[in-house]
Amino acid sequence: MTIEQHIWGVTPEGEALIIYTLRNERGTEVQLSNVGAGIVSVKFADRNGNIDDIVLGYRDPMSYFGDGACCGKSVGRVANRIANGRMEVEGREYSLEVNNGPNHLHGGSKGFANRLWESQVEHNRVIFSLLSEDGDQGYPCELAVQAIYDFDDDDSLEVTYLARTDGTTPVNLTNHTYWNLAGCDSGTILEHTLQLNASNVLEMNAVQIPTGKLLDVTDTVQDFRNGRKFAEGIDSEFNHIRDFRGYDHYFVVDGWRRNILGEVGSLYDAKSGRCLTVLSSQPGCMVYTGNWLSGGSPLTKSGGRFVDYAGVAIECQGYPDAVNHAEFPSVLLAADELYCQKTVFRLSVR
Repeated sequence: MTIEQHIWGVTPEGEALIIYTLRNERGTEVQLSNVGAGIVSVKFADRNGNIDDIVLGYRDPMSYFGDGACCGKSVGRVANRIANGRMEVEGREYSLEVNNGPNHLHGGSKGFANRLWESQVEHNRVIFSLLSEDGDQGYPCELAVQAIYDFDDDDSLEVTYLARTDGTTPVNLTNHTYWNLAGCDSGTILEHTLQLNASNVLEMNAVQIPTGKLLDVTDTVQDFRNGRKFAEGIDSEFNHIRDFRGYDHYFVVDGWRRNILGEVGSLYDAKSGRCLTVLSSQPGCMVYTGNWLSGGSPLTKSGGRFVDYAGVAIECQGYPDAVNHAEFPSVLLAADELYCQKTVFRLSVR
């Protein structure tokens, strides 16, 4: 496995945008960037040996700053939504930026996804580092974060998030890559088949905040346990799918145990034969089918524009709005603790 590094661009302030290319003995190639510690390209062969880029991205590296889609990037300090931008930590109330309807989303408009991370190559991995100061985007306490990417000759890309704080603060980090296993310019993912080891999904209210109730997915369009195409339920009224213009829901992983890596599920494209298996130590995942990607997206890698449903993000993370739900697994990190969460994206063909 080899790692190459080169300058991708320069910010108006003169800071270097760096791209890392990881290539294994099979010829699979992963590209990473220090903009949001993100994945910008994955080139992988189909069953006939044809190589395509299977993740969404942009032509201009500067387009990765401030994109609403958070394309490929590391999201934090808290991924997903916090109701009304308000939370209480150790008896003190905090107000956060409201940047998604009435809610706070993905750490705010200047969250981790829109920051330039420090980066370095260490043996066969790339390590991105970021220091989030006390009060950053309204969050309490200083937080030191690392995003570590390991890639191997078995076509497995492992993302490890580490964090330490000097007080108590919420932390919920995730990777926000959009996958299209037929190729990033192939159209929509509606004919992709998703299989999830999830018997329950969070019930959502009309503004995409969990009510606190778990819904049994049996006999619903959110039952992906045996595999289901997105097209089959994309317009359903169940659990606000139609209101959200598609899937944008949190699925609870069956048999989850804290700090144990478990299989979340898999994504499959029958036309190409490509399969993505996802493993994670997180208690669940947000499945977002790119319902709003056509809304003013930057130019894509090929110079076009995204269509809605051009890719699907399988965002392994803690429960959304967990800081306001005592019944959810806590996302609070204390000063004497190490935050460590892993997600593995494993590629194969059938």
